[in-house]
Amino acid sequence: MSNGNYWKDKKVILTGGAGFLGKFVTGKLQQRGATDIYIPLIEEYDLTDHDEIERLYDLTLGGGADPARVVVIHLAAHVGGIGANREHPAEFFYDNLMMGVELMHQAWQRGIGKFTAIGTVCAYPKFTPVPFKEDDIWNGYPEETNAPYGLAKKMLLVQAQAYRQQYGFNAIYLLPVNLYGPGDNFNFESSHVIPALIRKSIEAQEKGEKELVVWGDGSPTREFLYVEDAAEGILTATEKYNQPEPVNLGSGHEISIKDLAEMIVRLTGFMGKLVWDTSKPNGQPRRGLDVSRAEKIFGWRAQVPFEEGLSRTIEWYRQNRTG
Repeated sequence: MSNGNYWKDKKVILTGGAGFLGKFVTGKLQQRGATDIYIPLIEEYDLTDHDEIERLYDLTLGGGADPARVVVIHLAAHVGGIGANREHPAEFFYDNLMMGVELMHQAWQRGIGKFTAIGTVCAYPKFTPVPFKEDDIWNGYPEETNAPYGLAKKMLLVQAQAYRQQYGFNAIYLLPVNLYGPGDNFNFESSHVIPALIRKSIEAQEKGEKELVVWGDGSPTREFLYVEDAAEGILTATEKYNQPEPVNLGSGHEISIKDLAEMIVRLTGFMGKLVWDTSKPNGQPRRGLDVSRAEKIFGWRAQVPFEEGLSRTIEWYRQNRTG
């Protein structure tokens, strides 16, 4: 579990720290005794800009901070569901690529001690054998709808390995599966499948609707990781893992979209019928991760059962939604 001594004299730069996952990582850092956490807010920095990243490092390393005691955890990403990926592939590629490349390059230039890069399950090839093993990550092209995003994030793995090989820079690369939990993004324009289905179910129930339309045919499988488990995995890896190989962070629990939709409908209390809109894309046919490497190398595994995590997420949304 936690390694309190690791954090007590560290300065942590946490990009994306104000976001969904970032809030949980921040909370867990504080529990572990980290007292010097800097979160560059999107309103203050454009992390796709070389000069802005230079300004970020100037500020955080000013005043005589020892760069070797600094840890960068790069969570920030420009993300969205299938619809958003289809509409904005160029932005998803450029923003994610530029953020990662510059943050890591300048961290190496400054002598920063550790860089934890967060990749994405979208980096895996479309037809990866399930469960996805880290060694399969280069065996094909990603699923087309999110390939620009997935490939931009995968370049962080290439960069981390190249900088470790040439410069001895301690960068690690983690591959979390799709996250969910309290505080998720419930905006239909950009949300992922779990928050979108929760919101749709609750709104359909309240309006007394008889049907709930879901994209695709329900056949694809997905794996989901509760956000608090993900935060724990990222910090455990940052404390204990110092190798070039990518590491999956997942729950090891694969579920079809059909079973997922039925579970959400049951947990929210919607009594109507599910209708599948097969004119809409399914996305990748199957997704499930081999999660044995994380447990073997740094002793992490997911703790929150899926139905319990879903119930907590639904409860949070009921209490916190606006409008």
